Amino acid sequence: MQGGRLLTVLVCLASTVAMVNAGDPYFYYTWNVTYGTVAPLGIPQQVILINGQFPGPNLNSTSNNNVVINVFNNLDEPFLLTWSGLQHRKNSWQDGVTGTSCPIPAGTNFTYHFQPKDQIGSYFYYPSTSLHRFAGGFGGLRVNSRLLIPVPYADPEDDRTILINDWYTKSHTALKNFLDSGRTLGSPDGVLINGKSGKIGGNNAPLFTMKPGKTYKYRICNVGFKSTLNFRIQGHKMKLVEMEGSHVLQNDYDSLDVHVGQCFAVLVTADQVAKNYYMVASTRFLKKEVSTVGVMSYEGSNVQASNEIPKAPVGWAWSLNQFRSFRWNLTASAARPNPQGSYHYGKINITRTIKLANTKNVVNGKVRFGFNGVSHVDTETPLKLAEYFGMSEKVFKYNVIKDEPAAKITTLTVEPNVLNITFRTFVEVIFENHEKSMQSFHLDGYSFFAVASEPGRWTPEKRKNYNLLDAVSRHTVQVYPKSWSAILLTFDNAGMWNIRSENWERRYLGQQLYVSVLSPEKSLRDEYNIPLNTNLCGIIKGLPLPTPYTI
Repeated sequence: MQGGRLLTVLVCLASTVAMVNAGDPYFYYTWNVTYGTVAPLGIPQQVILINGQFPGPNLNSTSNNNVVINVFNNLDEPFLLTWSGLQHRKNSWQDGVTGTSCPIPAGTNFTYHFQPKDQIGSYFYYPSTSLHRFAGGFGGLRVNSRLLIPVPYADPEDDRTILINDWYTKSHTALKNFLDSGRTLGSPDGVLINGKSGKIGGNNAPLFTMKPGKTYKYRICNVGFKSTLNFRIQGHKMKLVEMEGSHVLQNDYDSLDVHVGQCFAVLVTADQVAKNYYMVASTRFLKKEVSTVGVMSYEGSNVQASNEIPKAPVGWAWSLNQFRSFRWNLTASAARPNPQGSYHYGKINITRTIKLANTKNVVNGKVRFGFNGVSHVDTETPLKLAEYFGMSEKVFKYNVIKDEPAAKITTLTVEPNVLNITFRTFVEVIFENHEKSMQSFHLDGYSFFAVASEPGRWTPEKRKNYNLLDAVSRHTVQVYPKSWSAILLTFDNAGMWNIRSENWERRYLGQQLYVSVLSPEKSLRDEYNIPLNTNLCGIIKGLPLPTPYTI
């Protein structure tokens, strides 16, 4: 090995070791990704299994654990997994999206290594390539608090995951062909709870069993594709305690609107007559409601659930009011001993305002979506890798959209969409929805404060309505029809990070972008070096690694 290459490898190895604390435990997993046949809606169809499971296995972790997952791709096409909500501090290499990573080729494997650094909460993972998410490959991901950090509620009898999602009976390849040909997907064929669909009065095996008088924690995540889902439990209140990594004020709810990509943790006490009860998940804001049920049974009881199920709320004003009821628990500690409220985000000066207006248009006879008149397209060379190797100008241009969209957007340009944001600046981002449909948006690598959501168009005067005290710190925010939502955050996590629509049809057709947050120091204090096992593809394939960062 040549001396320069050896030095690069040695420094990269040193930085890899430095990125983890010797006291943080390691947990190793092997995941085999395969196709399989199941019938979630009664029709046999091809799905993606992880270790033979649909949905995939629950990933149970604790703050700062080192998670090492060796993923074997046994599909017939490239594949990636992303970890929705994990911030990957200084480590966008592990984010698992096509703007940061080369997909795992068919018949090969790749090992992810990441830490949920200073995080707790309820999350999920899923495939980020193509339309693989429509075939499964998703699962729950929980990050527990360390024992020395107090949690603002008593330990539950058990901690359980509920994955709810809309579902199509056509294969992911057929759905991809629809979108590639310019067709839309239409309404989903059904709704699933943990990969199953139940019928009222049917012979439904219980999904969960509870002991009378005990309290259980349920982590509810919408892992679907386009539909907001209302979740409720027959005869039981749900006490909301955590949302996407933040402890919240503990209010009781009869039902919760869970928008695509969002996760809630609730406490449910088995304080009713011992019998079976239905959990209900139903679509919201679609022309025709689609729903399913699952059975929650009291231990030792064979009494069937009543066929009288609670109805879903009507209209989106109810949902908006529920959003406004969610408040950060200022006195609770999250992943660190200090209270959440010790961070006074409302007193920080905004240095930049970025308004992202969702855009829809026809390009070459096919529908495309975007932000501010630009529809993103993935590149053969991932954006992060092109940037790291000093070859970004051959792959993409920075800042092809303006911070303020045009008053009227009549055209849609198809090209990579990358915004450059200065490291450690406090930024205001406005998501503006000009359409009649519900939208949901996610930011990788960060949590943000969702300070407002209102009907109409945003103007600077709207800032007087911001919640600058106890807005929930989270990573996904909904935007109601003909409305806007505002978020505030400090871009202090160096890397390349994806902002995307959680409506997967819109994301696939261009409604996403990346933010490049570069550390001017190029130091390991701000960002880790590229892992040595990183797949290289596109124009950087076979090239030597750049000079690594040092302290």
